Amino acid sequence: MPYTIEQLPDLEDIKVLKHRYFRFMDTGQWSALAALFTETAHIDYRGGTYRCQMDGRDNLVEFLANSFNSDAVAMHHGHMPEITFTGRDTAEGIWYLEDIFIHLDTNLHTFGSAIYHDSYQRVGGEWLIARSEYDRVIEVNMPLDPAIKVDFHYLKKVGRKPEERRDVSHLITWTTDGA
Repeated sequence: MPYTIEQLPDLEDIKVLKHRYFRFMDTGQWSALAALFTETAHIDYRGGTYRCQMDGRDNLVEFLANSFNSDAVAMHHGHMPEITFTGRDTAEGIWYLEDIFIHLDTNLHTFGSAIYHDSYQRVGGEWLIARSEYDRVIEVNMPLDPAIKVDFHYLKKVGRKPEERRDVSHLITWTTDGA
């Protein structure tokens, strides 16, 4: 269904919202990231070896701040948005994710892709993420080649240091079957 002229600014606002999500996550901007979600947001990330489910913006930010820490290198790109308006103040979106995540403390390199399914809600005139889920399309985990040297990574200076991290294991289910 084509967009109306009135929906075009909202369409762009939703695209910018998701772009900010990826940028704030990769650069450890947790207060800014929190402002992108409804207070009661629902999250369900389904990966090849994990599932992370949580309710509430605070749980999401706590999970991400502990995961994207000073020993992590991350890059997330969202591509090809498909946005559908479901009401005047509600919309749904599908995004294709391409990501790299390197755990420097365990020397594990993960790369892959996933399909996000989001729900958006306009609150106080601003579009926010009310629900965000993804299913992996590809997830490759491999040891980081010892010859690779990471010369710089932003999270080293802004991410939580080991002594600042909290246990978020209750938000993750680990699997071994790749399903």
